[in-house]
Amino acid sequence: MINLVLLYLGAALTVLWGISHLFPTRSVVKGFGEISVDNKHIITMEWIVEGVSLIFIGVLVTMVTIVDYSACVSKAVYLLSAIGLSVLAVVSLFTGFKIKFLPFKLCHIIFTISAVLIVIGGLL
Repeated sequence: MINLVLLYLGAALTVLWGISHLFPTRSVVKGFGEISVDNKHIITMEWIVEGVSLIFIGVLVTMVTIVDYSACVSKAVYLLSAIGLSVLAVVSLFTGFKIKFLPFKLCHIIFTISAVLIVIGGLL
């Protein structure tokens, strides 16, 4: 039972952080100041892609947990989701952690916590 709670917590944290990426997109792009229209589109696209990717990972973990959290396929999804979140955590540690804006400093922590919750809940 505790495994399910950990899985749902890891998934929910991932989804919520993904949603939190989508709302400030416009202000984040404005924060770059006077840049080309192409660069504005690239930043917008990348910001949205990270948010949607996080939401997808969280929803995928939730759905396989609802269907059958003990199946081999579910375990593979948990492992790959944790690996993906860990990669994002490393990238965020070396990039976003250097930025003074607090939410960027939180990314690697949130990604790591989500990955650990999913691993403990689903693989152990």
